[in-house]
Amino acid sequence: MLQFGAPTPGKTHTPRPAAFGIAEREGRIALVRVRPAAGGDWLDLPGGAVDPGEDETAALVREFGEETGLVVAVGPVVVAFAQYFEKSDGQAVNNQGHVHVVTVEREDPALKVEDDHELVWVDPVVAMRTLRHDGHAWAVAKWMRGRGQ
Repeated sequence: MLQFGAPTPGKTHTPRPAAFGIAEREGRIALVRVRPAAGGDWLDLPGGAVDPGEDETAALVREFGEETGLVVAVGPVVVAFAQYFEKSDGQAVNNQGHVHVVTVEREDPALKVEDDHELVWVDPVVAMRTLRHDGHAWAVAKWMRGRGQ
């Protein structure tokens, strides 16, 4: 598993199982624009932490719904990676998991509960340049290479 980022000096980065997804529609991929109340503005792949008792598939379906209002079916793994970072609440974590290909089955706006997340559809090349996490950008590059793009 490739490790991205660097630990913040003086902080312990808690290992955090996570799962993310790449959904494609008409040549663009789904990202979430995150604008937390504490400030900031960045783009991430939809997904996040695997809660206790969940597997990656269940976590990814739940996270996609909460962040985007989309119901997805989880497909094959694109990459495994880990990414050091600090969450918007200051908690230092090391996300460890996979990025999967996902297929959008339908929209269900009632699932979207994360008000600071907005679904945006972005050209994959633009996504690689603008995603917050290097691990996410690497996953998009691997996904594109696998599709012959």
